[in-house]
Amino acid sequence: MAERVLVIGSGGREHALAWKLSQSPHIQQVLVAPGNAGTANCGKISNSEVSVSNHTILAQFCKDHNVGLVVVGPEVPLAAGIVDDLTEAGVQCFGPSAKAAQLEASKSFSKAFMERHDIPTARWGSFTDPQEACNYIRTASFPALVVKASGLAAGKGVIVATNQDEACQAVMDIMKDKAFGSAGETVVVEELLEGEEVSCLCFSDGSSVSPMPPAQDHKRLQDGDAGPNTGGMGAYCPTPQVSGELLQQIKEAVLQKTVDGMKEEGTPYIGVLYAGLMLTKQGPKVLEFNCRFGDPECQVLLPLLKSDLYEVLLNTLNGKLASSAPVWHQDSSAVTVVMASAGYPGSYQKGVEITGLSQVQEAGLQVFHAGTALKEGGVVSSGGRVLTVTAVRSSLETALQAANRGVAAVGFPGAVYRRDIGHRAIAHLNQRRGLTYKDSGVDIAAGNKLVDMIKPLAKATSRAGCNAELGGFAGLFDLKAAGFVDPILVSGTDGVGTKLKIAQACRRHNGLGQDLVAMCVNDVLAQGAEPLFFLDYFSCGSLDVDVAASVIDGIAKACQMAGCALLGGETAEMPGVYGHGEYDLAGFCVGAVERGALLPRLGDIAEGDLLIGVASSGVHSNGFSLVRKVLERAKLSYVSPAPFGKPGQTIGEVLLTPTKIYSRVLLPILRSGAVKAYAHITGGGLLENIPRVLPQELAVDLDASRWSVPPVFPWLQKEGGLSEEEMARTFNCGLGAVLVVAPPDAQRVLRQLQAQEEAWIVGSLTHKQPGAEPVVVRNLEHSLRGGPSPGGEVEARQNSGCHGDNGTPHKRTRVAVLISGTGTNLQALIEQAKRQSSSAEIVVVISNRPGVQGLKRAALAGIQTRVVDHKLYGSRAEFDGTIDRVLEEFGVEVVCLAGFMRILTGPFVRKWNGKLLNIHPSLLPSFKGVNAQKQALQAGARVSGCTVHFVAEEVDAGAIIVQEAVPVLVSDTEESLSDRIRGAEHGAFPAALELVASGAVKLGEDGRIIWNHMGIKSNSTN
Repeated sequence: MAERVLVIGSGGREHALAWKLSQSPHIQQVLVAPGNAGTANCGKISNSEVSVSNHTILAQFCKDHNVGLVVVGPEVPLAAGIVDDLTEAGVQCFGPSAKAAQLEASKSFSKAFMERHDIPTARWGSFTDPQEACNYIRTASFPALVVKASGLAAGKGVIVATNQDEACQAVMDIMKDKAFGSAGETVVVEELLEGEEVSCLCFSDGSSVSPMPPAQDHKRLQDGDAGPNTGGMGAYCPTPQVSGELLQQIKEAVLQKTVDGMKEEGTPYIGVLYAGLMLTKQGPKVLEFNCRFGDPECQVLLPLLKSDLYEVLLNTLNGKLASSAPVWHQDSSAVTVVMASAGYPGSYQKGVEITGLSQVQEAGLQVFHAGTALKEGGVVSSGGRVLTVTAVRSSLETALQAANRGVAAVGFPGAVYRRDIGHRAIAHLNQRRGLTYKDSGVDIAAGNKLVDMIKPLAKATSRAGCNAELGGFAGLFDLKAAGFVDPILVSGTDGVGTKLKIAQACRRHNGLGQDLVAMCVNDVLAQGAEPLFFLDYFSCGSLDVDVAASVIDGIAKACQMAGCALLGGETAEMPGVYGHGEYDLAGFCVGAVERGALLPRLGDIAEGDLLIGVASSGVHSNGFSLVRKVLERAKLSYVSPAPFGKPGQTIGEVLLTPTKIYSRVLLPILRSGAVKAYAHITGGGLLENIPRVLPQELAVDLDASRWSVPPVFPWLQKEGGLSEEEMARTFNCGLGAVLVVAPPDAQRVLRQLQAQEEAWIVGSLTHKQPGAEPVVVRNLEHSLRGGPSPGGEVEARQNSGCHGDNGTPHKRTRVAVLISGTGTNLQALIEQAKRQSSSAEIVVVISNRPGVQGLKRAALAGIQTRVVDHKLYGSRAEFDGTIDRVLEEFGVEVVCLAGFMRILTGPFVRKWNGKLLNIHPSLLPSFKGVNAQKQALQAGARVSGCTVHFVAEEVDAGAIIVQEAVPVLVSDTEESLSDRIRGAEHGAFPAALELVASGAVKLGEDGRIIWNHMGIKSNSTN
């Protein structure tokens, strides 16, 4: 269930936290209290006016609004005990307790704690009397020139003096003149340390710590570290001054020691621990601790976090950091530049209008709001630090350049900001080395790392004819080994168009792999060819190994779905050609078809032939330039809730639904000879693709009332004001493929399709009159408006695959599923039965074991469950009798055994003869009984698979309904082979159930399969 999360605070840090949390699929809504203009109604994010100072009211608000987690940004609520109070009230809250927060809230406590636990820090003294503090400054044997207010001072309570007089004056300002209010009742005077200052943060679960990449803040107002101290004018991450070895030293000597010390003193530290460090010649020393994310450090850390922040926070709260450490992007740098009001950190004007923010974000930058408010539909300043502009790039220099360009594009009169964030790091990098190929933007090491990552992905796609080994100059494929006699090679190439832009904006890359493979494979199928192997081309400006690996992982998985090998590819890194985060894709598929099976069979296609449409998953991969234009007109973003699709989905999530791959379902049907032509509905929509496979003298008559139009298409037409012709010429409108079949074959083909996909008879071929349109789509406007099917009940029956002569509505067969465990095959059957075209209805799930996962799956799907525990029965007959009574109670007609680990008695099997289905993990009659995969491996079998069969009294001996082959790889273990066979089962079992439930298959009296095609019966030899 999606969570609602509340973020406490109103600054740039809190905007960054809300922004990162909103990317989690586990989160439904992020509330920010009180928030700012940037967190007001931005996708999943919105502001709340709940009081955060009254913890009782806040706790009740969280309960009333189902807030599952509170994340505290600033230090003041933490020191005030917000975590303690909410936790006591039963509301989960992320952050340290008030006692643990003393590490920041009291500098004197912090220094004493470090002294007790031997944590390296500057020499110091704590004073409540200003005169004693001044005496310490003048008599210390070291430069005691750093004066700190002990309490919380919003990050500004530190004064670094240049001499003893300035230091004493700072004491007087803090203690007598109350420059920082009550925070200065106690002052800490410290040794002035020399070195580089860095910020090292970590997550702590009370026992373990997980460091974040080191960052560096810039406290001074002006370039060159000039001007007064501020809350922070910018930051960058990671800092090259902190090597991996030094970070490990900091983890052990500072971060872990601190957490261990707090635990030892009975105050476990759970949350984010921030150590401000000075890198001295003697090693790193702690300047201060903070008990939360820094601001602006948070704005550079979270964009580099690869993991789901919500999951990270839960793992921290639940003590799981040691086993589930956060993952960070390794080959990127982040820079954030703070834009402050004129006069800051002194007095400043509020209400200054700010413009140009959308253009900055369109440039691939992130704007995090701090002191902003909404006024008359616009954004105005309301604080000292107003905005931070964050850039993530492949190098620190390019990130700083991008952030500075973004700041310059913001319309903010009088804004104060620095242009040299990261200057120390850049100087550090430039003095170390000369130019390399990597400096030009080409990272050979990253490319090699990518190849190593994708080699096992490609290897997993091996099939008969090739072993899919990457690394050579070219790939090889053996047609004879693949079983071809007189083949014709068929090739296809395609991309995914501007769907790329949506994936890149949403940072959801994996699904594009399936899009790419589908676009090529589905084209090759149009010639009747089996897809054999696939090649990909990935081009980018700067290689992000994780993104590229995600895309190619999707390609490899899609190749497995399509039955083709990922034989090779090219990754091209071209600096200057593509912008940051941009890449392009192309795919190439080669297939083969026996000469006599080539499609389309133009000479056989005739007037009166029927058209069968196979459902698309949505927009697929064409027309996205128009889709993006419609979204722009509707003023919606990809993170906006989708006005189409499932509840809780964003527009981006729905639009990125992968293109369907039709090879597995269509190849057996194409090979049967019943299909005369197949059209892939790709670019050009319904109007331009179907005529590509037809003789010129024939025209297409489609009736849109005969198929289901996905909700995205009516929405696009309405919001874009698109004409009926524009819709049909641009989009698939719900049909991903169209088959041409003779009328006598139509119902058989339709039933075969409906066993695995939604499919309908959608039209027919007519003689094309001179000057007439080659495709006419009737009732499209009506269907797009959501009107009822004008075809009435006749079309509904025609498309159901259930064709009685009495005119009765489509009746579903009542099915029971018997399970013993997790129910993965059960889930596949449930998904099939959900289809509108399915002939099966699962009415009850029965388990012989209580509390198993399969029962939960059934309950979530709204299916009745029963537990008949075999341990409670004295005999098998008594147990079977109880099962039989439950089946009778629910009026069950067909029973599926899906991982049911009990042997049924003879009387039970005989009673349910012809109605009892089982699935076995081998190609029966080979390898019966238990350990079928082990038997196959020991026998050296090259092919295994699964079999769905009617149950007979002899084990694994009933008539075979469906079989799915799975190649046995040389590298296969029993576990890996089992995993792949399990995947095949999830397709085979639903297909077999549909055949039996629809009446297409039944068991004859002689124990053999009887197929029923259009009322003509034939005996099989099974």
